[in-house]
Amino acid sequence: MISRAGEGGVRAALVAAVVAAVVVVLGLFPAAVRIAGLAVMVAVAIITSPSRLESGGGWWWLMSAGVVLSVAGALIAQAASGLGGVIALLGGMMVVVFALVGYPVREPE
Repeated sequence: MISRAGEGGVRAALVAAVVAAVVVVLGLFPAAVRIAGLAVMVAVAIITSPSRLESGGGWWWLMSAGVVLSVAGALIAQAASGLGGVIALLGGMMVVVFALVGYPVREPE
């Protein structure tokens, strides 16, 4: 279980991942901003990796799969924009959904 002190950092990281995924999926910003969003998602997956070992940590594996799909989709989009866009969209949706699933909530005392 994540300590109370660690929950704040995990919460902030997961919020950052959701914002980054939305930025990447919407594609309303220049390429540099979208690349920074991908970097944020990768960093959050690394930062929150201790959560994968906890009971109920399956969300982390699925969120990380979404990060991998987002990065792969961005790379594939350089050659085939349609296919890469669809892959990146699916990855971004996975990041949003599973980051929200993994968001630690305060347990009743």
